[in-house]
Amino acid sequence: MSIADELALDAPAKGPTVKRRVMIYRRYERFWHWSQAALILVLLFTGFGLHGVHGLIPFGLAVNLHTLAALTLVVLWVFTIFWWFTTGEWRHYLPGNEGLASILRYYAFGILIGAQKPYKKRFGAKQNALQALTYLLLTLLIGSTLWATGVAYLFYNFWEHFGWSQTAFRIVAFLHTAAAWAMALFVVIHVYMATTGRPWHHYFHSMITGYDDVELTPEELAYLEQSRENRLGKAH
Repeated sequence: MSIADELALDAPAKGPTVKRRVMIYRRYERFWHWSQAALILVLLFTGFGLHGVHGLIPFGLAVNLHTLAALTLVVLWVFTIFWWFTTGEWRHYLPGNEGLASILRYYAFGILIGAQKPYKKRFGAKQNALQALTYLLLTLLIGSTLWATGVAYLFYNFWEHFGWSQTAFRIVAFLHTAAAWAMALFVVIHVYMATTGRPWHHYFHSMITGYDDVELTPEELAYLEQSRENRLGKAH
């Protein structure tokens, strides 16, 4: 089947399903995820060092590492966006309102009392509605703010001679730092949520191996059995 055929499998399952182990995180996606995580940690560490939060590395080294990590992350994002659109993976990050209220209630207090998850991971939707919305807002708000202000920082020498440069610089510094703290908060929450699987390392293992347990319709199972990618794991 082509990518267009695979996109036709996105609709929520309404008939019988079977749980199978499926490679839902492909090799590049895992590389992108862990590389991005490492680069973000480098950016946070060096960035907070530049703002005086710690003095663990020299200022000049922090500047160079911060700039190098930022440029590397830009290149990674460019390749990733290209990969999203050429493989159809972009569809997993489009938020919907399917079960959003019940998912919010689950994460607000249901998870604390051992309630059953109100959603099941599907082949056509790796993220639930809340996850997709969170990643979209992370990209549009926090990510875009960090990149816009980071570019302004990087090219400060080109606009420092303007009369408004000092005021603008303070605004840029505030927005960049605020977005960095927001990103740090997201990382903490993301790591915590990654430990809520059963067992606790389930989600880490999935992002390392690529495999997770997914509810499949008969059509999806037939597609995967015929696929040349061999994405089906061993049946339970």
